[in-house]
Amino acid sequence: MITVNTFKEYKGQKKLAQVTCYDYTTAKLVEEAGIDFILVGDSLGMVMMGYPNTLPVKMEDMITYGSSVVRGAPNTFVVVDMPFMSYQLSDEQALMNAGRLIKETGCQAVKLEGGMKYASRIKAITDAGIPVVAHVGLTPQSVNAFGGYKVQGKSSDQAYNLIKDCLAVQEAGAFAVTLECVPEKLAAKVTNMLHISTIGIGASSACDAQVLVNQDMLGSSSGKVAKFVKKYANLHDVIVDAFKEYKDEVVNSKFPTLEQTYKIEENDLEEAIKRIEEEK
Repeated sequence: MITVNTFKEYKGQKKLAQVTCYDYTTAKLVEEAGIDFILVGDSLGMVMMGYPNTLPVKMEDMITYGSSVVRGAPNTFVVVDMPFMSYQLSDEQALMNAGRLIKETGCQAVKLEGGMKYASRIKAITDAGIPVVAHVGLTPQSVNAFGGYKVQGKSSDQAYNLIKDCLAVQEAGAFAVTLECVPEKLAAKVTNMLHISTIGIGASSACDAQVLVNQDMLGSSSGKVAKFVKKYANLHDVIVDAFKEYKDEVVNSKFPTLEQTYKIEENDLEEAIKRIEEEK
């Protein structure tokens, strides 16, 4: 298993791959594939729970899904998101909920959105010995403030603020920072300026690591995906076709066959029926 020290060792030397994961079964597959680290993102609110965004996700949701992933991938470094309003109120609230995630899921680190504004939260958590991944650029929990899902850092002011955010979370003790929807040149500049790792999602190959939502990269969900997503499979069609074939075989009595059927000796069945009739 990699550790926070691995991120320091690999900085500028070797890239790391991260995917999101929300359940035990998928976590086993992710670990088998050798993915370096997992994010149990609050994106589960959209891909697992059907919400329009991440805002309704609760601490209990993150704990339920996070603990399932840890059980499925016990030898993989797991990061769990802190959901909306689980850290915004105070440093004390942030520390308490970060502690809950570590204790109740068994994960190795937590992630929270925001830069300079929440640097004190990161410091409070890291001072308690809990590793933190920060998240700047497009922060989905602030989707309403942004007016939608938009690229961040395209103007001089935005780029300046993003760099300041990254420096602030580094100073506060974060061991890595996720850059979401950030222009390539800005992501490269930030990656070179920081001594902590950058994790890109829509932030180019200049970052030290990459992360994608597994449902997007596997093509298991239908509909439009973000520009930064590459589909490595098309599981949507595979799964739908399998369900259709299953239904057709059930309707036409082609499933189950003898191969999927259990047997009982005729004499044993007759004896059981005889006993039932005698008891009438």
